[in-house]
Amino acid sequence: MDLAYFWYESARALLTPARMAADMTRYGLANPANPMAYSPYARSVAAGCEMFERVTRRYGKPSFGIKSTTVEGRPAAVSERVVWERPFCRVVAFDRAIAHPLSAPQPKLLIVAPMSGHYATLLRGTVEAMIPDHQVFITDWVDARMVPITEGSFDLDDYIDYLTAIFADLGPDLHVMAVCQPAVPVAAAVALMEARGAHGIPCSMTLMGGPVDTRRSPTAVNCLAQERGAAWFEKHCITLVPPIHPGAWRRVYPGFLQLSGFMAMNLDRHVDAHSAMFDHLVKGDGDSADKHREFYDEYLAVMDLTAEYYLQTVKTVFVDHALPKGEMMHRGQPVDLSAIRRCAILAVEGENDDISGVGQTKAALDLTPNLAPERKRYHLQENVGHYGVFNGSRFRSTIAPLIGRFVREMEARPATYLRAVG
Repeated sequence: MDLAYFWYESARALLTPARMAADMTRYGLANPANPMAYSPYARSVAAGCEMFERVTRRYGKPSFGIKSTTVEGRPAAVSERVVWERPFCRVVAFDRAIAHPLSAPQPKLLIVAPMSGHYATLLRGTVEAMIPDHQVFITDWVDARMVPITEGSFDLDDYIDYLTAIFADLGPDLHVMAVCQPAVPVAAAVALMEARGAHGIPCSMTLMGGPVDTRRSPTAVNCLAQERGAAWFEKHCITLVPPIHPGAWRRVYPGFLQLSGFMAMNLDRHVDAHSAMFDHLVKGDGDSADKHREFYDEYLAVMDLTAEYYLQTVKTVFVDHALPKGEMMHRGQPVDLSAIRRCAILAVEGENDDISGVGQTKAALDLTPNLAPERKRYHLQENVGHYGVFNGSRFRSTIAPLIGRFVREMEARPATYLRAVG
């Protein structure tokens, strides 16, 4: 597999002239000044050219593009600011230009985006839903192919170290939302901080569709990892970054392999979506075509993961089930969720989640026996899959308000609670 990335880049380079020709043809045939532009033949050829260009394109990192929001019923401009940065991650704050005094201080909320192939911008809708009532931050993980090998390695232990450093810098009045994959490292980071009485322990953590214990309601993804084992993934999924990128010669799990896995899970749906887009283009249905472009511009933009992080995560989370078994270690120190006594937990799951099955996230509540029952919450959202847990209409109407109420309920409790246990 070491040369797979080289063959991939070579294929992309060979297709570049054809992609450029297709794009030029599309522009020519779609030009309103062209008398043929309105004929069925021209529309069909232009649509085919656009589809070819899109499926052979490398999609760059999208922008969050959040320019405004509404705070307490009034419009407010939104800007981005980097508040924390290391080679493999930066934390972005979304600042709101509020021209009026707030009726009450708004909680600080850190959204920990998954480092699983897509960029943090996949959570744009999640951020938009939380901005009106929270001071929002998000972890913006860096594409491994863009990090020079001189910056060193990055594994799951480093990931947890990053989180504890971020919590300490943004805390102690911080609330954390872990979307999918980060549920395990976020819970581990909090447990380690609580065990040593560290500064900046979050007030609460919301775990959403996360693989805390993949032995519960195992999905196809979980079963594949269990059957193959970490050694299989190292042999078949790890490759070297070609020298055309800043991270040349770094061992990575490439984004294009992850994307192929995502696509294969619902191949019929993606084929139907692209077939429908072709029809929309031929018919001149611009609104429907724009919706397709918007979704796939985000979905097809993927990033590489360092090999050591990917393999350690596969082994620890999906093969060994180390956290729920009480066997997870971080730099020689055991990770014991029973150490959590202060940080409240909300576990959110989707009824139709085919990535993290029902019960996998809820396991975090069972693994924290020393956390008071009133500081634990669970919500199972009906009729949503994995993506619907953190985005979409049901997230906006039900889950986001639920998280907001939980955060505000726990916002005033930590000080009183800490005095009681201290």
